[in-house]
Amino acid sequence: MTVELSALGFQALFTFLLAALHLTLWRRQGQPWFATWAMAWGLYALRLVSISCFIFTRAEIWLFAHQSFTWLSALLLLFAAFQFSSGLKWRRSYLALGVAAVLWAAVAIFGIRSMAVAGITSVILLSGVTLWTGRVFGRHARRTGSRGALLLAVTFTLWGLHHLDYPLLRPLGEGVLWGVFADVLFILATAIGTLFLVLWEGRRALEERTAQLEQLTRLLLEAQENERRRIARELHDEAGQVLTAVKIELDLEGRGQASAMVARALEQVRDLGNLLRPTVLDDLGLAPALRGLVDDFSRRARIEVTLDGAESLPALDPDVEVVIYRIVQEALTNVARHAGARHAKVALRNGAGEIRVRVEDDGKGLSGPPEFHLGLLGMRERVTAIGGRLEIDGRPGAGVTIEAVLPRRSA
Repeated sequence: MTVELSALGFQALFTFLLAALHLTLWRRQGQPWFATWAMAWGLYALRLVSISCFIFTRAEIWLFAHQSFTWLSALLLLFAAFQFSSGLKWRRSYLALGVAAVLWAAVAIFGIRSMAVAGITSVILLSGVTLWTGRVFGRHARRTGSRGALLLAVTFTLWGLHHLDYPLLRPLGEGVLWGVFADVLFILATAIGTLFLVLWEGRRALEERTAQLEQLTRLLLEAQENERRRIARELHDEAGQVLTAVKIELDLEGRGQASAMVARALEQVRDLGNLLRPTVLDDLGLAPALRGLVDDFSRRARIEVTLDGAESLPALDPDVEVVIYRIVQEALTNVARHAGARHAKVALRNGAGEIRVRVEDDGKGLSGPPEFHLGLLGMRERVTAIGGRLEIDGRPGAGVTIEAVLPRRSA
């Protein structure tokens, strides 16, 4: 008897640890099913304590407690599985099931006074609910591909079948060591499956959050381009035309100095409009827009820039064209501001299903990680938003090379 009681005590301690694990997960993540699992495993441990007390004292009250904890823990395990897989909410009406379970345990022990009836009904309930829990996790595993859910499905299914050996192999406490050994293995597998399940669900939530952030980035970039296009059009159509008309009037009146000032203001308005959104990109396409960008940059920054491969590109999706233009624009802006370079090269290549955009200079390189540069971060966001990737190489004294690999989406 001492060996059997020690084995049951060990199993009860192991089950309490499993309840503590789920309680910790509930405190950290706040998910209701972890709290339900914690209560279920806590009651399951009390079930083991009760049967130990019954074996030691043979008092019927402990057998009643054992039966009650068996029914309640089984119902809570099933409820937790439905909470997790289908978001089942708690209702007060569910208390009736628990009350009915306790009443039936009282009737079986104190009314019918049959250990066979109490044991068989308990085993049928515990086995049935455990198998049902395994089925719930199996459906979740098929729906989501979670390996943790699959492990739990297999564990609960085998555990449910294992419960059926109570009336065959362990009547009145016989074969306790075998039962404890098997139950501890199932409890250990349940703990491992739960941890895998938590990690998998956390990864899936992170992937969903990442997808939402990527979608938000795309929407923000699209809104930014639309706003830039609107402002550039208004500068060209409104302010540009007004300044052009004023300049014509001043030229007709012979006021050359004032006309020159208006001409400079008109040029600044046009430059600002091109920075916001070059009309040539919408009107003529990517290649003329890049050629104008490179020529204008060379003239202003006095840095020789060569453009290669722009004319060989096919007609691309407008989103891809905007990203290519913005990459070249931002890269050349960084060359002018930080590189101290004398030459720069812009190369575009049309590959198998992808477009490669490469901008390199002969400047002083990067003094720190490229992630710390705001302009490079903006480029990376644009590239990632359309499913591409960005590579930056900037060793000190060796210039900077920026290469973007973008998906080739036809117009």
